[in-house]
Amino acid sequence: MKKFSAGLLVYRFKNNKLEVLLVHPGGPFWAKKDEGAWSIPKGEYLEGEDPLLAAKREFLEETGYEINGNFRKLTPLKQHSGKIISAWAVEGDLNVNNIKSNTFTIEWPPHSGKVAEFLEIDRAEWFTVDIAIKKILKGQAGFIEELCDILNYKVK
Repeated sequence: MKKFSAGLLVYRFKNNKLEVLLVHPGGPFWAKKDEGAWSIPKGEYLEGEDPLLAAKREFLEETGYEINGNFRKLTPLKQHSGKIISAWAVEGDLNVNNIKSNTFTIEWPPHSGKVAEFLEIDRAEWFTVDIAIKKILKGQAGFIEELCDILNYKVK
């Protein structure tokens, strides 16, 4: 069965530079990973579900923020796993210090029989696009590149 994911690439201009909002996944697997570990806020949805509504729902669950604006559909990207990510770019500005993520539980440490709860997103940051391209998971970098093309923004 195909898996689908939907997310939002939130952007802003600060000091004449294009910045994008990326989130860092929580949990022990990602704790010490940085470059190539960040993502747009996103999550899975069921086939037949409206992907934009799913993207907005996931954004709210992962950040605690509702976002409105002019949502620009980006080209869906197929991941190495076969999952297809749909994304929309939207201009916005939010305080990353006020992020409120939902949580998930896993057995931790593995095979211990103990269940631990972790934040789905342990932090969010604004990055200029030149840095964001290095921070984001490789399979999502195309979203940032397409946003730069749409906005006719040249990375300096």
